[in-house]
Amino acid sequence: MKISPQIGRIAERAKRDPQTQFTSLAHLITVDAMKETWRNLKKKRSAGIDGVTAQEYGRNLESNLQDLHERLVTMKYRAQPVKRAYVPKEDGKKRPIGIPALEDKIVQGAARTILEAIYEQDFYGFSYGFRPGRSAHQALKVLDAAIFWGKVGYVLDVDIKAFFDSMDRKVLMELLRRRIKDRNILRLIAKWLHAGVLVDGVREYPETGSPQGAVISPLLANVYLHYVLDEWMEEVVRPKMRGEIHLVRYADDVIVCLQYRDDAERLRKVLAKRLAKYGLELNADKTRLIEFGRYAEERAERRGRRPGTFDFLGFTHICGKSREGKFIVKRKTAARKLCRSMKRATEWCRKHRHLPMPDQHRQLCAKLRGHYNYYGLIGNMRSLRKLEWHVIRTWRKWLNRRSQRGRMPWARFTQVLERFPLPKPMILRCAEPVLITR
Repeated sequence: MKISPQIGRIAERAKRDPQTQFTSLAHLITVDAMKETWRNLKKKRSAGIDGVTAQEYGRNLESNLQDLHERLVTMKYRAQPVKRAYVPKEDGKKRPIGIPALEDKIVQGAARTILEAIYEQDFYGFSYGFRPGRSAHQALKVLDAAIFWGKVGYVLDVDIKAFFDSMDRKVLMELLRRRIKDRNILRLIAKWLHAGVLVDGVREYPETGSPQGAVISPLLANVYLHYVLDEWMEEVVRPKMRGEIHLVRYADDVIVCLQYRDDAERLRKVLAKRLAKYGLELNADKTRLIEFGRYAEERAERRGRRPGTFDFLGFTHICGKSREGKFIVKRKTAARKLCRSMKRATEWCRKHRHLPMPDQHRQLCAKLRGHYNYYGLIGNMRSLRKLEWHVIRTWRKWLNRRSQRGRMPWARFTQVLERFPLPKPMILRCAEPVLITR
């Protein structure tokens, strides 16, 4: 995304003086800034409560953005309720997400660009979720480096209960005021937070949280956790630890690596109190302290056990050894993630079994390549092959049900695969340890 010179100067000032409070920002939400947001919007997303699609809005884009800007300047702009939808989770439950109105997405995108210029100077290097130029694979590499090079003996797998729905809005606004003093920007954020949610035609007004799916929500979540967790860990917790401590955070997914067990147990206790102070709750059932690291396997064997494992960003992390017998962190696709991918492939093949073969082939190839692009890390070939084989069997199964003819023998289906070959599993990303950044 292009950054205007004005926003660049704001970033430089924020970096130069961490105590600066910005009093004049709203004027940067210009028509050109909203055009840039428009160019980066995913146009095929579902319409919000207003029913306006990107295609309809784009027919008169210039006049629509001029009108939107006029309403912002004259304070006639009104945030619209977010349409509630649900996506299935691995445990069978459903995760609520919000679908904002198109104009709210545009304004939120422009505001996010301004706020990111400021807060990117404040955020710590161990935070990776929803930040420009950062990815889940980078978080995995840094976690690898902490365990491989550091004196890590234990891993605290932190789970914050319903984080996006639990953020205290008053606390969030207070935290934002540490850097943002522009009343117009703060008023816009308050509008988005309090616009309400449309659930089955009924408007609801939750008292806490920020809607998942809103363009501005990931940034607000990072600001919240920066002050509540990251800054506290760096300035208060780290100096009091007896041994090493490394934090890796991707949005509300948090892993803490520690050298000593007593440090880990003390942190777990005080962390629950710290989160409670800001309206958050530590999920006691899912927050786990695991013996993990270079010597965990040796200690576990002496007790007749196997070292623990933990899941992070879709991968199960396992203590292992290289061919030379040296300690390494092995990864495989987390069982629930692999199961979800298989179920989705089965459901897609069932629903689209009557599509022409070239269309089925094209879309299945795209789905497999997308999976390989993310999960194609060294050591994960077996999980990739499991999905490939599942897709092959499932595709054949539902092709057999296209008509009343006899079942397609494997010899004939092999000919189909020769004509329409599916992509083979590939290790596309190297997961070698990297230097840890603060």
